[in-house]
Amino acid sequence: MNKLLFGTAGIPCSTPKPSDTIKGIEQVKKLGLDTMELEFVRSINIKEDKAEQVRSVAKKNEVVLTCHGQYFVNLNAHEKSVLEASKKRIIDACKIADKAGVWSICYHMAYYMKDAKKIAYEQIKKAVKEILQKLENNGINIWLRPETGGKLSQFGEIDELIKLSQDFQQVLPCIDWAHHYSRSLGKINSYERFREIAIELEKHLGRNALDNMHCHMEGIEYTDKGEKNHVNLKDCPIDYKAVVKVWKEFKMKGVITCESPNIEEDALLLKKTYENN
Repeated sequence: MNKLLFGTAGIPCSTPKPSDTIKGIEQVKKLGLDTMELEFVRSINIKEDKAEQVRSVAKKNEVVLTCHGQYFVNLNAHEKSVLEASKKRIIDACKIADKAGVWSICYHMAYYMKDAKKIAYEQIKKAVKEILQKLENNGINIWLRPETGGKLSQFGEIDELIKLSQDFQQVLPCIDWAHHYSRSLGKINSYERFREIAIELEKHLGRNALDNMHCHMEGIEYTDKGEKNHVNLKDCPIDYKAVVKVWKEFKMKGVITCESPNIEEDALLLKKTYENN
């Protein structure tokens, strides 16, 4: 990446019906956006025989693809069957995503399950090591991204994302700026506080992390437990302009994926704000 790219979490709402991934990629291009996130959150919704076509169309339209993996994953699960199923889901998704030309795939990797955070981390680290080994054995080279946890019960504080990235070469954080806001119960909502995240990334992971950003941004509502649901930026007090200012100041490169309900409208708003900042 030589600049910051903007796009949608999934097929744009304005895509002609019946819509599919191919039409979605083409619509992203028509809208003047740069990226699209494949949504595997419920299931891997692209068949292996269609993955090559997705790759080809994305390349033709110069649209960078990312992916959000399945929600049904917990690498800190206490039940062995749940843990093994979680690892398999990640590996299966990475296989299809890689065939489709996806640059980076993100996950909410785990819940603390009332464990001490250090104990949970070690279990997650062990599982990630196994996953990366299997990906390597299959010749799959894709960024695996632990994402900011929007809920307090979820793994994904900034220091945890950084530590996992330090432990594995194929891992870098997926920073969801709105999740940092909801996770902090609204305390992280200023230029200074958002800037601290960028400072930590650069300090501990170097320029490489800032040149390879996989980010989410959206409006969000929260309760005392953290994230409740996503909303449009105009319906949320999050200071998105402060976030954009941080992106600009640190000359970040990579992908900004909008996860607001009106995905392309807010994606275009973020892109316009960034270009005019």
